[in-house]
Amino acid sequence: MSRFLSKTRRECASERLQSRAQYAVVPAALAIVLGILCAASPAMGALYKWTDANGRVVYSDQPPTGDVKVETIAGPPPPANRNAVKEMANKEAESKKQKIDAADNAKKTAQTRADAEKRIGACKDARAELSTLSSDPVILYKTNEKGEAITMDDAERRRRRETVETYIRTNCSAG
Repeated sequence: MSRFLSKTRRECASERLQSRAQYAVVPAALAIVLGILCAASPAMGALYKWTDANGRVVYSDQPPTGDVKVETIAGPPPPANRNAVKEMANKEAESKKQKIDAADNAKKTAQTRADAEKRIGACKDARAELSTLSSDPVILYKTNEKGEAITMDDAERRRRRETVETYIRTNCSAG
């Protein structure tokens, strides 16, 4: 039985090494592709061919000076749309603006939701206080500036109940 377990551990370790090797290949391949693209970008410029005064054929990415017959080799084709760069920049700017607007809208929605939840909680508390104030046999106390408990008389209870009812009418929906 111990052979079986140790063999399984070896197989697991081997599989882990193989999976790590597969993931290590991806960054290397990506680096190679990017390197090729970077090396190829200067080659996309115009290439000039001419014969110098000594009769040698010269290839260069810079045109010669003076009165020399020059042949242009494999220059890149002109862009189909001369305003393509501006249009692309405008599209990117528009996309960024849309993302910013979407983030602002999400933030406003979250704030509106939080305000609504806060209002619902305040209304729930006001209704509970109104229920307490409306129950007659209960003796209610309030706290003064010194922190002392004072019995609430009927007039104070009525004023407080009217204040809470006004708050509920103006700030809370029916229900």
